Amino acid sequence: MEILNNTPLIIALFAVIFAQVIKIPIQFIATKEINLGLAFSTGGMPSSHSAAVSALTTAIAIEHGADSPYFAISCVLSIIVMYDATGIRRHAGQHATILNQLVKDFQRIVDDAKSWPEKEESEKQQELKELLGHQPIEVFFGALTGILLAIFAYAMF
Repeated sequence: MEILNNTPLIIALFAVIFAQVIKIPIQFIATKEINLGLAFSTGGMPSSHSAAVSALTTAIAIEHGADSPYFAISCVLSIIVMYDATGIRRHAGQHATILNQLVKDFQRIVDDAKSWPEKEESEKQQELKELLGHQPIEVFFGALTGILLAIFAYAMF
């Protein structure tokens, strides 16, 4: 069980769990609705991906120094992950929104044109996931969450 002695890994995994769970009260404050599914979904405030990679990078910097090759690897990985979260994944979510609307519009046309005897089956069509990426502010607060969690963990232990 040597893996349990890998503090950067433990901190990074904790940052993911923390960021996912904290989405629920943040969403409740914003909308007055409780959505427990947020703990298991992508997107939202804060970015758990950003929290994980920034916690990992911070922990490696604390343990091995900012001049270590481990820090360099982790830092570059963090930049790529956070850039991807605000770029490609966010745009894929926007495309999913448009595609879902097109599917709904097409379905309305078909329903109006003729009677659809298998309506229950058509209602079971799976929509594309729209909340894939993050707004830049979500990535920022995800990164801040990870950094603070790593600093706190090393200060406590």
